[in-house]
Amino acid sequence: MKDERWQSLWLRGLVPADLEACNYSLGFLQSGYWGSFKARFGWNARSFEAVWKQDLHLPLLVIRRRLGSFISFAYIPWGPELPEDFPNSHEDRQLALEELAKALKQFLPKDTAFIRFEPPWYTIEDETPLPLLRPPFIRAISHVQAPDTVIVNLEQTEQAILNGMKSKWRYNSKLALKRGVIIQRLDEQGLDVFYSLLKETAKRDKIFIHSFDYYKTLFDHTKEYQEKASNTENIGAFSKSTVPALHLYSAEHEGDILAAIIVLFRGNEAIYLYGASSDIKRNLMAPYALQVKAMFDAKQAGCKTYDLFGIPPKEDPNHALAGLYRFKTGFGGSIIHRPGAWDFPYKRLLYSLFRKAEILRNFLRGLQKTFFG
Repeated sequence: MKDERWQSLWLRGLVPADLEACNYSLGFLQSGYWGSFKARFGWNARSFEAVWKQDLHLPLLVIRRRLGSFISFAYIPWGPELPEDFPNSHEDRQLALEELAKALKQFLPKDTAFIRFEPPWYTIEDETPLPLLRPPFIRAISHVQAPDTVIVNLEQTEQAILNGMKSKWRYNSKLALKRGVIIQRLDEQGLDVFYSLLKETAKRDKIFIHSFDYYKTLFDHTKEYQEKASNTENIGAFSKSTVPALHLYSAEHEGDILAAIIVLFRGNEAIYLYGASSDIKRNLMAPYALQVKAMFDAKQAGCKTYDLFGIPPKEDPNHALAGLYRFKTGFGGSIIHRPGAWDFPYKRLLYSLFRKAEILRNFLRGLQKTFFG
């Protein structure tokens, strides 16, 4: 009876929609752009309109992937996006996710073992931590996206953004330029250099990276999306605020490429997706100048926030990514914490087998990164 009461109060149902409908989403991971990109790498992307109270339709992206001949899973990255007036209570959100999982089941293949949610709501650094979800949800073995991050407010002057950084970060970003580091925006022309640095970074830091084709396809896909947007008659689904721009920045000194980053601009947000750095001339502090340049460009493009996209959950000098925490938090902004990944099993036995396999694979890989990415 509780589920029926909840559904009648909030979730009215799900309506299949064209993938472009998700371009109205607030977050890029819920966009049609991202869904169609992931479809190029073995994912099946489905778009819906979740119909909430007062007939409010909000986009919902669900991507699905096979795990074997007889098993698949579904994944909702940073979703669902809830109505603005949705009750700010853990109980209400828990029930909303339950109803959504149950409503989605009829649209998914019968061999779907579970659906993985990564809810987008969050708390800021000093606020009370979010409560854990209760059964039937099960906390996932690993996250797909890092639940913790730093977001810098770009709705202030450039000087105010600099003032919000730690003094050493301001000094380092200026020092790089003073010592002759040149920051350039190369975009797709810089992919070869970027990937060379990325392999160097992966070897040094023992991290997982995608193939070169993954990053090249991301740039190609973004360009195709922009061309489609400029030619479409359906202006609504491709309004200026939903068309992404992908930029690659490099830092060079006397012919040596010292660092490079890839940043996505989309609507109100800019997201630092990928970064790489060389082992040489690290004393020139090139990564600091790169981030400041990307932030200022994002501000000029109309973005309101800059997401440094992933840090460890807390400051811990013993954490494998402790240096990443120090680097990203030094740029100021707000540290936010999302709930992380939670699974809703449809087939308990298959899900249990998958969970054991996930534990084993994470152990063998020895990384804190999911193998879904």
